[in-house]
Amino acid sequence: MNYRKALGLVVLLAAATSVGSFYAQYVQGLNPCPLCIIQRVAVMATGLVALLCLLWPLAKQWGRTAAALLASVAPLGGLGVALYQIWLQSLPEMEQPSCGAPWTFRLREAPLFDWYEPVIRGTGNCGVVERVFGVPLPIWSALFFSAVLLWLWLMWWRNRRA
Repeated sequence: MNYRKALGLVVLLAAATSVGSFYAQYVQGLNPCPLCIIQRVAVMATGLVALLCLLWPLAKQWGRTAAALLASVAPLGGLGVALYQIWLQSLPEMEQPSCGAPWTFRLREAPLFDWYEPVIRGTGNCGVVERVFGVPLPIWSALFFSAVLLWLWLMWWRNRRA
């Protein structure tokens, strides 16, 4: 598989994950916390950056390397947030730090707020463990980001001489 198809698969996976995130919030009624919203934005950024990397000259080694490095930034940040939330949820309830004010409160005076408000809406508690198929949501996020990073670099390695 060439690197362009690998990036295309990342775009599709990020789009499917984003749709799942919105479905969980707006259809199933799960209320995302500020850390969940950061992970959602990281998933969307992963897909957007991978889409933009499709414009690079991927036939050249430097183009694939630059695309892999650039496309790894958002998943690395999202993985860090997911791991932090997994740790936070493992603490006893009385020891869990607050995850802060909702993003809608923090950004309500920002330009174009009405355009992106549905993406950042949520007031959930970061310490509450929400499960999908019996697995906590931050673990799903960590698996997504890890899979994307592993896929990007595995495909880079396989195509390094092409």
